[in-house]
Amino acid sequence: MIEIKQLYKAFGDKEVLKDINATFEDGKTNLIIGQSGAGKTVLMKNIVGLLDPTSGEILYDGRNFVKMAKKDQVFMRREMGMIFQGAALFDSLSVLENVMFPLDMFSTMTLRERTNRAMECLERVNLKGAENKYPGEISGGMQKRVAIARAIVMNPKYLFCDEPNSGLDPKTSLVIDELLHSITQEFNTTTIINTHDMNSVMGIGENIVFIADGKKEWQGTKDMVIASKNKKLNDLVFASDLFKKVKEVELEEETHNLNKQ
Repeated sequence: MIEIKQLYKAFGDKEVLKDINATFEDGKTNLIIGQSGAGKTVLMKNIVGLLDPTSGEILYDGRNFVKMAKKDQVFMRREMGMIFQGAALFDSLSVLENVMFPLDMFSTMTLRERTNRAMECLERVNLKGAENKYPGEISGGMQKRVAIARAIVMNPKYLFCDEPNSGLDPKTSLVIDELLHSITQEFNTTTIINTHDMNSVMGIGENIVFIADGKKEWQGTKDMVIASKNKKLNDLVFASDLFKKVKEVELEEETHNLNKQ
């Protein structure tokens, strides 16, 4: 579990995060959502240590990441897997070599053990047979799956995903969502996903943190989104015609039930 307590982040005089308090749970897909510029990317960068908060606490299973010595933070990052928005694969390395990269850097495994572990992860993301290809030879969706395999190769306790569906078509996005959700459940990972994809919110949003203007506006599950009375959340989630219709049906049912009472 990751807990955020009274987190503030400022750049000079500009306060970007303001008193954020949130909990991200083990074994669940935790989503951070918000409009562009709301502060969700800054929040994730603080959580993983790419930025230092102005004040506040970031607790990993009770361990305060903010107050750790730098060497302890570096050691703890080995418990983290990260999937970047653009997959961030090495073009000069094969798919297998990309997945093996963290093992080459941080593990004491033999070459055979590293290769076997990387192949296990490629099979887990349904990419067996693609290990000798290069990133430029595979589709964007396959590149994202390679990035997922690389992120889980070290058996991380915490998995961070920055806009994993960016640039993907709806069908491929659904595949990525389902893959991340199943991996989270299978390994009881604390998974945090930054997204603006409302299909992801309604599909895999087991714990959703909504950020607006640098503040936490709302936290709940995908089932609670439909009934939410938070106007800012509604404006974000129900911007599309599809979700507007879902909300309208919910309101009609609520009105009907009230009239029956």
